[in-house]
Amino acid sequence: MQTDMAEFGRKAGRTQAMHYNSLAEFLKTSQGALAKGPIALVFAEDEAEIDTTLRHHLNTGFATVLVFMPDEFGLAEDVEPTVHRISFDTLQQGAVPQAVNQINDAAIGQWIFYCYNAEYLFYPFCETRTVGEMLAFHTEERRFSMLTYVVDLYAENLQRHPNAVSLDTAHLDKSGYYALARPDPANHNHPKERQLDFFGGLRWRYEEHIPAKRRKIDRISLFRAKPELRLGEDHTFNDEEYNTYACPWHHNLTAAICSFRTAKALKRNPGSKFDIDSFRWHNSAPFEWHSRQLLDLGLMEPGQWF
Repeated sequence: MQTDMAEFGRKAGRTQAMHYNSLAEFLKTSQGALAKGPIALVFAEDEAEIDTTLRHHLNTGFATVLVFMPDEFGLAEDVEPTVHRISFDTLQQGAVPQAVNQINDAAIGQWIFYCYNAEYLFYPFCETRTVGEMLAFHTEERRFSMLTYVVDLYAENLQRHPNAVSLDTAHLDKSGYYALARPDPANHNHPKERQLDFFGGLRWRYEEHIPAKRRKIDRISLFRAKPELRLGEDHTFNDEEYNTYACPWHHNLTAAICSFRTAKALKRNPGSKFDIDSFRWHNSAPFEWHSRQLLDLGLMEPGQWF
């Protein structure tokens, strides 16, 4: 993560990024920024690891990176020239899906990824292959969305890291993940085809502190923009095929978002802050920051991509 990202941006042919006062201003003045994909959208809810999040996704190979953040948040000098910064209140109700939907409408045909700060996308073989190469293969399989599992990360020692964020001592749960059939209210609650609700991690272990509708760890965070596509607050789309984990014929690629977001929330919220002294348990393991660990744990699927 120590790469000179300004130099990286120049080598990749990125134009000088700018600061926009609103999403409306960005969409009005910078349509060219969305002409090259894949596009990453990063929503900063607080100041934790904004710079490392952006560096990670620039290094992964996203051609355009947009960061949505309040004006009072800072960016490192090496990062700021390589991203498009948009003034934005990510904590407003419905703000994130509304922004994703507006970018969708302005970038038809492009692959789009969205995440929050202190979240890091991993996919099979990401150490040697770019996100563009992965999405090219996924498109060849006639897939236009990709299921990602949100894998909770947390600091080993909460006394040293009271906000639960530590890249050097990050841990994850190596077991405790499961899936349930996703009922279809429009069809007498029969299971939806090729759709499951996934659970696990901190949202499962501390479910008494998590509202039921926020306990799922699946997110369709990679998708190809198309007209009238709409993302909902539950991280699913109005096109049911976009919400499937695979095509009808065989298993497809899936990816993982390794995320400190739930750990941060549990240590920030008054109802849970003082009840949790440590997130570690007998099934904790150090996070290795490598796709092989996630593949071995079954937290993502290579499909037919070798």
